[in-house]
Amino acid sequence: MAVGASPDPQSQLLANVYAAALRSYGTPAHVETLSDPLAGLDSGQVSVVPGLTGQLLHGFAPGSSDTSDEKVYKAMVGTLPEGVSVGDYTTAAEDKPAVALTETTAAAWGGRDLTTLVNHCAELTVGAVKGARTPARVGKCTLPAPREFPDDAALFNALRAKQINAAWTTTADPGVPGDVLVLTDAKPALIQAENVVPLYRRNELTARQVLAVNEVAGVLDTAALKRMRQQVAEGTDPQAAAEGWLADNPLGR
Repeated sequence: MAVGASPDPQSQLLANVYAAALRSYGTPAHVETLSDPLAGLDSGQVSVVPGLTGQLLHGFAPGSSDTSDEKVYKAMVGTLPEGVSVGDYTTAAEDKPAVALTETTAAAWGGRDLTTLVNHCAELTVGAVKGARTPARVGKCTLPAPREFPDDAALFNALRAKQINAAWTTTADPGVPGDVLVLTDAKPALIQAENVVPLYRRNELTARQVLAVNEVAGVLDTAALKRMRQQVAEGTDPQAAAEGWLADNPLGR
């Protein structure tokens, strides 16, 4: 069985997680790299494509205002093309946009969650890694266009140097240094959820194969996703990272 992935490292990693899950349940599975995995799912070139709920919803129905895990998932399900089914989403694994401040700025602004950002909206100078998808609004705050940086290192150096006072990252980004504070997103969420979820071709997977991809939802968490991303960034093959995680977290137990 082919699991579709784009060339993006995170897509490769998630595809290998689901391929490993399928193999653990007895289905020979491999990752097929495509420029457009969803088109490959539609054509039958691949049978499973993992992704993130918010990004998938944005692709199928741009402009959705839902933010919570459950609402984003349900809205995404309602937009799926004919012939595509969806598995369970990972309630404990997300990789959604997040904002980092220096500890000094957080102390001066008097908060450690996203309401702090909203309360200091007029003071924001924001940065992001080039190509990152970042929200235009957080709550009632319309954000300025971010200044772009080539990588995490340059972004966080600029934050420390006060060239910017807020840096866009994501909740599972392994490149966030330990000396900055990532603002939490309390309930009700201000930023749209991005939970890991598998799409698959309707009526093609057996009950056991559906069980295999759904089992990932109960085991994968953000910390594990972040560790695997770090391993891949350091040169580990995505398949080896996924299989190592699965060996430590066997499914069906």
